[in-house]
Amino acid sequence: MYKNKKILAVIPARGGSKGIPSKNIFNVGGQPLIKYTIDCAKNSKYLDRAVISTDSLEIKRVAEEYGGDVPFMRPAELALDTSKTIDSIVHAVNTLKEIGEEYDYVMIIQNTVPLRKGWHVDESIEKIVDSNERSLVSVTEVEQHPILMRTLNEDGTLKNLLPMSSTMRRQDFPKFYKVDGAIAIQKIDEEFNLDTSINDGKLAYIMESKYSIDIDNYIDIKVIEYYLEKEREEESNMMR
Repeated sequence: MYKNKKILAVIPARGGSKGIPSKNIFNVGGQPLIKYTIDCAKNSKYLDRAVISTDSLEIKRVAEEYGGDVPFMRPAELALDTSKTIDSIVHAVNTLKEIGEEYDYVMIIQNTVPLRKGWHVDESIEKIVDSNERSLVSVTEVEQHPILMRTLNEDGTLKNLLPMSSTMRRQDFPKFYKVDGAIAIQKIDEEFNLDTSINDGKLAYIMESKYSIDIDNYIDIKVIEYYLEKEREEESNMMR
């Protein structure tokens, strides 16, 4: 709870991942991927509860083994390739409401962003509650700048993506950000429903890029493991 506002976190973790089979419990740096997000939620000062929404009994078993809270199973029809994340979030909010648990905000913390920390969660909660905005999404500065991107016209000529010249020093490029999938927060009010767009949150919470790496493929896992090893080395050196 922060300033008398109750905060629910939902960790979506469906079983039918395609790119990396069983991605949500895939071994990353010696631990199942889902453990990093479970630990992140536990390290938050403000989350009143963090639940895992899954349709997979295997994910449920692994999550609970590492201290995760799986109070219900997600219906199969909400775990299809065509299902939207917001479907599972609304289901979680409504299911808890049926047993008398109501919250002021719901936070979505994607399991595929394992380097995000508990203090990121808390900073984002402080930001949205203090601002009184209805929605927040975490972003990180883009590395591939859109000023250098082009689309193709039908005749094969190039068209600038942005209506400006790219003839300038890179350090003078205007900053652009992308939604990184690490954190999203929505106020639970009369406008919160299946039409809510998680990625279109109004308030920005800016994260350093190394914390917001999203696992889409096996190369991403290797990058994550590199940073995890660096973190462990730093922790080890601090204890000496």
